[in-house]
Amino acid sequence: MNFSLEQYLAELRPLIDVDCGTYTLEGIEFIASQFEAKFAEMSGWSVKRIDCGKAGVGLEIRNQPEAEMIDVMLIGHMDTVFPVGTAAARPMTTDADKAYGPGVSDMKSGLLNVVYAVRNLDQAVLDKLSICICMNPDEETGSTDSVEWLQSVAKNARNVLVAEAARADGSLVKARKGLAGYKLTFSGKAAHAGNDPQAGRSAITEMANWILAINAMTNFESGTTLNVGVVNGGTGVNIVPDHATALVDVRFWSNDEYADVDARLKAMLETPFVDGVTITLERETYKPSMVATDKTHALMALVEESAQELDIAIGWQEVGGGSDANNTAILGVPTLDGFGPIGAGFHSDLEYLQLDSIEPRIRMLMRVLEKIAA
Repeated sequence: MNFSLEQYLAELRPLIDVDCGTYTLEGIEFIASQFEAKFAEMSGWSVKRIDCGKAGVGLEIRNQPEAEMIDVMLIGHMDTVFPVGTAAARPMTTDADKAYGPGVSDMKSGLLNVVYAVRNLDQAVLDKLSICICMNPDEETGSTDSVEWLQSVAKNARNVLVAEAARADGSLVKARKGLAGYKLTFSGKAAHAGNDPQAGRSAITEMANWILAINAMTNFESGTTLNVGVVNGGTGVNIVPDHATALVDVRFWSNDEYADVDARLKAMLETPFVDGVTITLERETYKPSMVATDKTHALMALVEESAQELDIAIGWQEVGGGSDANNTAILGVPTLDGFGPIGAGFHSDLEYLQLDSIEPRIRMLMRVLEKIAA
């Protein structure tokens, strides 16, 4: 591979300098078209557009579209967390060591690294491998509109590699916590707080009791944590509140332990703390935990061997945030994450991409693919 950082950054810049937050359909379409064109320039690749509903378009890119089994599934997302206007306010910039901009490491550079890796693989390797690259438009909001498609592909895959950024210390990701997000809505009865408070049914009092009960479900020892992060309610200090809402974040290593939490929350709906208050519980986001299996450890050993041959220092982390790796690991498919270049500061204006990690991480991904082919 004859790698040119200047050329790479020229390809990366238009991917950064466009607003493509989840559900920003025009921006997602632009990113999809950019990658569609890159694969059209290479011979032997089939690109299929996937309708991901309100999230827009996804791309399913294969070198052997008729193959029943996929040797390697590569996953990356096209969306960011940033609102419209961010790209104009904070376009891509570089200094001697880093590139900056919205989505520069989470995860436009990861997607571009995948392109560079397959672009530079020997044809003999490609002939031995059935590769499927899936680029989805809604990972940052939980892949709600793309998860069914991703899992339908992953069921036929022998290995899954996710191109999220490597950690700041160069580590890849072998395990991720599962996550679930709930919205609780409490409906009571309004009354004048001075003249007739006993006629009211306080939605906020009900919510307060729920918050205490939810906090008590946290188990720091096992890693199951619940956090009531946003609350709202009431219309005036002199009115018994008839409405309140709460948003709850749940993180977990054990899918069984999460199932118990989910069941306990649903059971609480039947026995309100305040008579006359009704509660609705809506699960808005969900990703199962990604936990390493024996097959995953075998894939890790192959990655470690590849890195050692290239003199690239890597480690492994277990992290609290979820990705699309969670959605494939739950199927029992060996899944590893962090195959993009090194970056940090995700979801903030401090996000950066470490320039000297780009070429080595492309080469490492290529070596892993070569070893799987062999």
